[in-house]
Amino acid sequence: MLPESMTQGNIVLRIARAAIAQALHVHFESIDSEANQPWLLQPGASFVTLLQHGQLRGCIGSLQPDLPLLEDIRKNAVSAALHDSRFLPLTQREFSSIAIEVSVLSDLDRIDFRDEADAIAQMRPGMDGIVLEYENCRSTFLPQVWDSIPDPQQFLENLKIKAQLPGDFWAAGIRLFRYTVNSWHETKS
Repeated sequence: MLPESMTQGNIVLRIARAAIAQALHVHFESIDSEANQPWLLQPGASFVTLLQHGQLRGCIGSLQPDLPLLEDIRKNAVSAALHDSRFLPLTQREFSSIAIEVSVLSDLDRIDFRDEADAIAQMRPGMDGIVLEYENCRSTFLPQVWDSIPDPQQFLENLKIKAQLPGDFWAAGIRLFRYTVNSWHETKS
């Protein structure tokens, strides 16, 4: 069962923040009593996104539910803070300046299409996260990326570039999958 309520959203955000605090050796109150919820022990896939002053500061996630959701969130939170290769590791001093977003993913659903135009026509802006695979290349954008790339054709081009393919690349071997998310974010004043 995917967490849907605001209470559950607060719990997943606190799990992510507590995991980062522990990794950075920063004091943060224990959440052990909140973390033993049955829905957190079910397999789940998540992405944890860190923002600092409104700018991306780290984002790491899982596409397949290989771990209990609790462990997946903890692992991805620490990875987003310390192991996102696009950024230097988060420091203790930065801990209080980050805002955390946790997205819990639905199962992946393969998109069947005839050609690139058909694939683009089937994309649901604002709703779908998209995974692109071609041979050893793979990339994904969460549904939240539609906020900054609202055009489906540009969305797909940027997804190909993220997979280290040319933006105008197309081949019969491309596979696309969609997913949706339940997502919660901290607000920083």
